[in-house]
Amino acid sequence: MTITDWPRTAADPDPDSASPAAVSGTPEPVSRTLGSVSDVAEFVSETESGTGTDTSPARLTGTQKWTAGAIVAFALALAGIGLYLSFEHVAQFAHEELRFGSLGKGQLFAIGVDVGIMVMIAVDLLMAWLKRPISWIRYPVWLLTAATVVLNAASGAPKDRAWELLDYVAAGAHGVVPVLFIMVVELGRTSIDRVVRPDQAARDSIPWLRWVLAPVATARIFRRMRLWGVTSYPEMIRRDQELIAYEQWLKRKYEGDISQATEDELLPMRMAPYGYTVAQALAMPEEQEQAAQEREEEAERRRLDAETRSEVAKAESEAERLRAKGKVELVQAEIDGQTGQARAHARAQVSAAERAAALEQEALDRALMAEARAREAEAERKEAQERKAKAAADLEAADLERKAAEQRKAAAEADKIADAEADAIETERIAEVRRRKAAADLEAAELERKAAQKRKEAAEADRVAEAEAQAIETQAIAEARKAAAEADRVAAERERAAAEARRATAEADRKKAEEDRRREAALADIARAKKEAAEAERAAAETRRVAAEIERAAVEAEDAAKLKPRERAVRKVARMILAAGGDTDRLPLAEIQRELAVTSPGTASEYRQEAAELLAGGYRPE
Repeated sequence: MTITDWPRTAADPDPDSASPAAVSGTPEPVSRTLGSVSDVAEFVSETESGTGTDTSPARLTGTQKWTAGAIVAFALALAGIGLYLSFEHVAQFAHEELRFGSLGKGQLFAIGVDVGIMVMIAVDLLMAWLKRPISWIRYPVWLLTAATVVLNAASGAPKDRAWELLDYVAAGAHGVVPVLFIMVVELGRTSIDRVVRPDQAARDSIPWLRWVLAPVATARIFRRMRLWGVTSYPEMIRRDQELIAYEQWLKRKYEGDISQATEDELLPMRMAPYGYTVAQALAMPEEQEQAAQEREEEAERRRLDAETRSEVAKAESEAERLRAKGKVELVQAEIDGQTGQARAHARAQVSAAERAAALEQEALDRALMAEARAREAEAERKEAQERKAKAAADLEAADLERKAAEQRKAAAEADKIADAEADAIETERIAEVRRRKAAADLEAAELERKAAQKRKEAAEADRVAEAEAQAIETQAIAEARKAAAEADRVAAERERAAAEARRATAEADRKKAEEDRRREAALADIARAKKEAAEAERAAAETRRVAAEIERAAVEAEDAAKLKPRERAVRKVARMILAAGGDTDRLPLAEIQRELAVTSPGTASEYRQEAAELLAGGYRPE
């Protein structure tokens, strides 16, 4: 083998193990060697993990049932022994060392821990039996069991001397029965799981000897097996060996410098932590390119399908048009043929009796013309009646709008008068209240002024009396009078502040009155605006009424003149131009189409042009 050849795998792949990430179209290894390493690993896995591929029958025999019953009985006996051995020690330790109030409370604590362990174990076994296992429930069981072991060991720890070898043996002996019980429970749980779910894929365990010899590498293998769902230990070993062989091949290819390798060649090392094999990683670029090409092809196919559907629709539409045109031409040809036959027959008859046929044809033409004129006159009469009815309806609507405008005007006047009266009453009431309040404030100010005058007179009298009795009054009387004078001064200051407050209140009342006046002016403006709007609406209604009168008179004049429909339409457009201000361009064609019920903008344009010429010639509706 040269240095550029594909490396040989160290072990054959396990056909029973599925890859963690399914990659379609993974190429098979180019060559295979003897699978000695893989065979040894399989032997170790099967002998030490006990996970064979053969499934036991679904139903138990009589002997198997008796054996299972005996195992359950011994497991319960083991549980009872463990509870009996640990109960007294845990209760006494909880009372003495964990500060439970009494021995009874310590016993309740021990019972609670043991009952909790048994309940969670029972729930775990029941859910495993029901094919709904709860994986996390075993961890609290282990934790509580470890706590029980620790409490038992602590209860037997020496208190007044150092630990000896026998003390460690004794502490370990306290954990033998609980740990043994947990092992039996785990064994029972696994057995139940395999009985009720025989088709579940078994997971290989890694041999303990590998954990001892290579703990770090084994931990990596264990992590990858759990992360990416690889259940076969030999398959995981084969992948590692294949990756190592591929890496050595790259080193030989690039003379020890792997950094020279391309990105695609480095994919196996980069994708190995994510559960990819060497073959899967090397096939990734090609598969991704193929997927991208398939996506592009799918997009191109959808685009071509859309174009094809569009072309087919166009072709079908063109075919329908051609078929319709052919039918029209066929009918036209039939009509032409029938017409030609009739003309030939007529010419034959004319050759026999030309004069009689000519007279008969002339009489027939006159009859047809008379009938056509009669139909035209009937159509004009109906159209005139319709226009007259429409004009009458417009006149009635204008009258109704005028009456409604007058009613709204009257209502606006009444609202204005009512608002003005309400505002006047409210303003008069507010002014009366404010006037009374001002009078009361004035009276209070007058009383306070008189009281201040009296206090001033009293102070003056006190000053005179103080001057007269200055020689005989004591120091205490002088201090009292001084305090009284200070109190009078403070009272005068307060009165001045109160007067300032009243002045500010009066100013605020004045401003509020000003605001009320402005509000009343605004209400008057609003009422005036409403009145003007009602006037404008009444004027508009009057304008519409006059227009309706003009239209009605014009229709009657047209009926009297026996105008043709086109002449009537042109005059109606002329009246519309006059209503629009006399400017022909201001009248849109869409409005002409709507009023005259014509679909062609060209016809509407012709009507507007003829109407402009009619107006230029002096036409004015009476």
